[in-house]
Amino acid sequence: QVQLVESGGDLVQPGGSLRLSCAASGSIFEINAMSWYRQGPGKEREFVADLTTPGSPTYADSVKGRFTISRDSAENTVYLQMNNLEFEDTAVYYCNAAVRAGRWAAIQDFWGKGTLVIVSP
Repeated sequence: QVQLVESGGDLVQPGGSLRLSCAASGSIFEINAMSWYRQGPGKEREFVADLTTPGSPTYADSVKGRFTISRDSAENTVYLQMNNLEFEDTAVYYCNAAVRAGRWAAIQDFWGKGTLVIVSP
């Protein structure tokens, strides 16, 4: 099994910044990709950003230029730097990882429990 634990969510004013972290642990041979999704009040879960191995980051249009995804492969941790936050960024942010538990194992998706970001004056 693989566990993903997000942290860094908080109450922040519009225009402010936050850095989210997601640490993966457990039966990990390799992580093919790590991603961030979010679910705002009354909304469906939506893609925010991802980073594949190897590969370039991709972002939802709504966060391009404001959010940056990065990864510490040695620590199996992914970060989401969020700048110039807007009311619409209020959501529970979830981490997702595509993990191979062994050399010949199939890739499985795992999710964290989420961390809450509230953007409010």
